[in-house]
Amino acid sequence: MSRTVTIEPITRIEGHAKITILLDEQQQVADARFHVTEFRGFERFCIGRSFWEMPGITARVCGICPVSHLIASSKAGDAILGVRTPETAVALRRLMNYGQLVQSHALSFFLLSGPDLILGMDADPASRNLVGLIRERPELARAGIRLRSFGQQLIRALGERSIHPSWSVPGGVRRPLAAAERDRLLGRLPEMYRTVDRALDLMKETLDRFHDELPAYGDFPSLFLGLVGPDGGLEHYDGLVRVIDAEGRVLEAGLEPERYEEIIAEAEQPWTYLKFPYYRPLGLEDDRGMYRVGPLARLNVCDFAGTPRADRELRQFRHYGGSGRPVTGSFYYHYARLIEILFSLERIEELLADGILVDHHIRSRADVNQNVGIGVSEAPRGTLFHRYRVDDDGILEDVNLLIATGQNNLAMNRTVRQLARHFIRDGRLEEGLLNRIEHGIRTFDPCLSCSTHVVGQMPLLVELRGPGGELLERIERR
Repeated sequence: MSRTVTIEPITRIEGHAKITILLDEQQQVADARFHVTEFRGFERFCIGRSFWEMPGITARVCGICPVSHLIASSKAGDAILGVRTPETAVALRRLMNYGQLVQSHALSFFLLSGPDLILGMDADPASRNLVGLIRERPELARAGIRLRSFGQQLIRALGERSIHPSWSVPGGVRRPLAAAERDRLLGRLPEMYRTVDRALDLMKETLDRFHDELPAYGDFPSLFLGLVGPDGGLEHYDGLVRVIDAEGRVLEAGLEPERYEEIIAEAEQPWTYLKFPYYRPLGLEDDRGMYRVGPLARLNVCDFAGTPRADRELRQFRHYGGSGRPVTGSFYYHYARLIEILFSLERIEELLADGILVDHHIRSRADVNQNVGIGVSEAPRGTLFHRYRVDDDGILEDVNLLIATGQNNLAMNRTVRQLARHFIRDGRLEEGLLNRIEHGIRTFDPCLSCSTHVVGQMPLLVELRGPGGELLERIERR
């Protein structure tokens, strides 16, 4: 008798989703799906608004990464105005984006995935959470929270608040950085470096402990997409789109971001609100056009990081690919996030030491000069595209938001299938097995509020259903 296993909701991710595992008559995994069950609709209800409003509106897409939408939207506005953004404004936007990367990656590593990585996949779910982590490793948890607060402090120093700052606008930014805030941020950097160094040591120990399980966590061939600088270096604010395959062969060496629709198409399925972007030249059949974005992809596509500490870690990271190939295991997203935090701290230190940040030429002013504007930046979870079409009065006629989590959708579904087939045998379900399948999604750190337009133990529902849809078994934890 075939059965269906439903995991709903998936815990310790941003948003609402479930996993369905389909068992065949031999009680082996036939298929598995990652369903996104929430719907937002930003692309539709923004039509008819002025493009000037879009940075403030799209920042509300998500409370975790509002800066990413703020910057991509502002850059789309820059293109509509047809202006050259002042160098000070670009430096300030970069600075805020690095703060965004620090706070989001710290949240993912220490608070969302930390309970699994540090306490163990098989730990009691009543304590395998932030509260349990604080109880078992209070100093580490406190350090992770302070690292995240540093990123939030930086965002707040620029935008006056850490959530949904109304600061970056078409043409530039609203205000420069105050000198006192610059000095305060510089003073906190030594502690932040120590925390990241400690986390990197912990990550390497974790990779050793999970060595036998690593191949099950989304380790498969795929393409990788991300921005690189003109010199091929790691880039988060600007640059060119690069695509490589699982062997490291370059498929797109440096595509202008404005041409992204030439290489990216989007498919749909009736069982999820999340679309399925894919690399257009290879198509969707057999997942040939499947690609991954985010920290793992960025470290795979770049030639180098460009800062001393991050470059040292990047060289170690690449050993896990073997023979010069990209690192293909999704579990290594955790390691990649820590390297990006380190890189961001180094870039923050460089920018804070640059006197250009307090310059007051921070905005270029104009009116509508182009009817289409495309803004691209690297969000914590991957490459983010905002495309706006406006009329001559700047009123939006069409909006497309291509979100990082959506671009990872094919890979997330493949990861769920791989984990389910590896860990579920003869239809037997155990807490640790279900948590490992959930953790496969957490490796991508999905942001479902973005992509679809708690403290303590969160609920989990597992339903087993027969071929006729009848309920065979129900397991629920509250």
